[in-house]
Amino acid sequence: MRCEIQGGEGKVWKYEWTAPNTNSPPTSSEYRISRVSVSHSGDYRCRGSSDYLLTGWSDAIRLTVSCDKPTVTLQPSWTQIYSGETVTVRCEIQGGEGAQWTYEWRAAKLNTPPTSNEYRIIRATESDSGGYSCRGRRDYFFSEWSDIITLTVSYEPRPVLTVSPSWLSPGASVTLNCEVEHPSAGWSFYWYKAVPDLSEKSSSYELLPDGSGTAQDSYIIHGQTHTAGYVCRAGRGDPEYHTDHSQPKFVWSADVHSAESLTVSPDRVQHFTSDSVSLTCEGNFPEWRVRKFSEDGRLSDCRRMTGSTCDINTSKSDTAVYWCESGSGEFSSAVNITVQNDGDGPILVSPVHPVTEGASVSLSCSLRTQKILSNVFFYHNDKLIQNDPRGELKISAVSKSDEGFYKCQYSGRESAQSWMSVKDKPRPVLTVSPSWLSPGASVTLNCEVKHPSAGWSFYWYKAVRNLSEKSSSYELLPDGSGTAQDSYIIHGQTHTAGYVCRAGRGDPEYHTDHSRPKFVWSADVHSAASLTVSPDRVQHFTSVSLTCEGNFTEWRVRKFSEDGRLSDCRRMTGSTCNIHTSKSDTAVYWCESGSGEFSSAVNITVQNDGNGPILVSPVHPVTQGASVSLSCSLRTQKILSNVFFYHNDKRIQNDPRGELKISAVSKSDEGFYKCQYSGRESAQSWMSVKGEQDQNI
Repeated sequence: MRCEIQGGEGKVWKYEWTAPNTNSPPTSSEYRISRVSVSHSGDYRCRGSSDYLLTGWSDAIRLTVSCDKPTVTLQPSWTQIYSGETVTVRCEIQGGEGAQWTYEWRAAKLNTPPTSNEYRIIRATESDSGGYSCRGRRDYFFSEWSDIITLTVSYEPRPVLTVSPSWLSPGASVTLNCEVEHPSAGWSFYWYKAVPDLSEKSSSYELLPDGSGTAQDSYIIHGQTHTAGYVCRAGRGDPEYHTDHSQPKFVWSADVHSAESLTVSPDRVQHFTSDSVSLTCEGNFPEWRVRKFSEDGRLSDCRRMTGSTCDINTSKSDTAVYWCESGSGEFSSAVNITVQNDGDGPILVSPVHPVTEGASVSLSCSLRTQKILSNVFFYHNDKLIQNDPRGELKISAVSKSDEGFYKCQYSGRESAQSWMSVKDKPRPVLTVSPSWLSPGASVTLNCEVKHPSAGWSFYWYKAVRNLSEKSSSYELLPDGSGTAQDSYIIHGQTHTAGYVCRAGRGDPEYHTDHSRPKFVWSADVHSAASLTVSPDRVQHFTSVSLTCEGNFTEWRVRKFSEDGRLSDCRRMTGSTCNIHTSKSDTAVYWCESGSGEFSSAVNITVQNDGNGPILVSPVHPVTQGASVSLSCSLRTQKILSNVFFYHNDKRIQNDPRGELKISAVSKSDEGFYKCQYSGRESAQSWMSVKGEQDQNI
């Protein structure tokens, strides 16, 4: 703005201004506002003075500065919130900075709206739902009304949990998904296992590992083997607002050999209406309840419990999955029950529990009025099995390909279809103690089958290698057939050997798979077959050669790694295995001949730290009375001085040296050794000491 005095040319004028929002107006003829704001709105006048001359005030010029339309914002920015959450509604006027505003609000619930730019809703209710808008007022100036922002307040949400798969299969992981309305609105998720509480007729919730406040709406469970229930909930905001817990969802296991199991009488999947069916919980628990998950997704408890047995007079609504829950929070196996609602139609008589591979099974068809039928057609996964009708379908040795849906047809009428599950043959786990032989010690084998109380007998074998077939044959050990005990003791074992076991039960007897082989190792280098190592030490940096020696033409070198894996040498040249060492080559090694003989065994340790030292120690046992020398070596320097040596983690001497010499070894020298150079330690290795009598033998 410029102040001009007509006729005042030639005089030196000084100027005065009246202006809003300023205490020190300029004295020049120009009044410049560099960043105009609403606060500059108002009347501007000027006058001039020169010597003793003072002009009158000019007419006023009114400057009007308008601001942007106000905006209503929410913090947090969610327009959909839930009962109990807190939200702040804020009015923002762009370009209105510096002005002293009062605010007006339009809101459904506000009888006495605030005059500040914020409106805080604490513990929102549904009545807070509606449109919010605002405007600003300064003196006599009003901004426009903002656009309306709509806030929706709903009842406390309950997330929906889904579980996939619903039925467990061996090795499969279980995925939980937790869905909340408006999933993009900043939710974190909490994952729980449902633990039954029979006294309260409810469940408590245990947080799953790393299941607190995950950003992802899914959670994966590995290694689940038995029936279990899960719930989830979600939270957001600060302080955090939590939803209800979801309804529980379940993953079911049909494994009847869990510590808790459910038996069904009559023992079949399908039943007629008004049949009496008993579901009995079995296991070492005094309290039980039977739970039911119906086709329509409803979860309920058995209404007629007598002790550990639930009695049902079947109706169509009883078609469901059933399982037991104990007073201590354990779940049983689960079963499907299907009720035939057509009084004149047939039912399929099929096993309610999974059938084990290799076992026999018989399926039949039945009417309410006639239990045994002939002229029946059977279907597997909707395909007719044979064109000729029969009285029953017999499978003498079930395989995985027999798993699936079955139904029967009689006189043109079909039964419902039921799933027959086939489970893998159980494989027992063999343990051998001790793993390394010592003179005069016996070797104990233990064969563990899941659910050992289930009437198993045990069979014990020696593993004899067949190099041409790259496999093993199994020779029954003396008195090793069908023992009632799950352990077997071997006396007088002097050399490396491999063993397996298996179990059987029933009449005719059903057998498990053979266990994986386990070994007892001998370090005796004077057996008929032996293994030499070059360089002749336990610890190594780079390549190693393992050579089998003995009067045999065929050899292979076997390796048992730290992680329990058994493998063959991949680079055999004649009787020598060549290894370019890596960390995975730390293992026990031994030779097996074409005629089934085992050599002595050796430990090999690979130094994975390229700058660290290794201990140079004998790979085979040292004889009592013999001398031995231990030293320390680097990859770049074979001979070191200033080395400290440790025996069973105790420093041997306080003064460093180049090597540790033992002139006459005794049994007390046996144990773990390691060396230390420039503050860095080697791995530790076992030095074995054998008696002179072992040498003579």
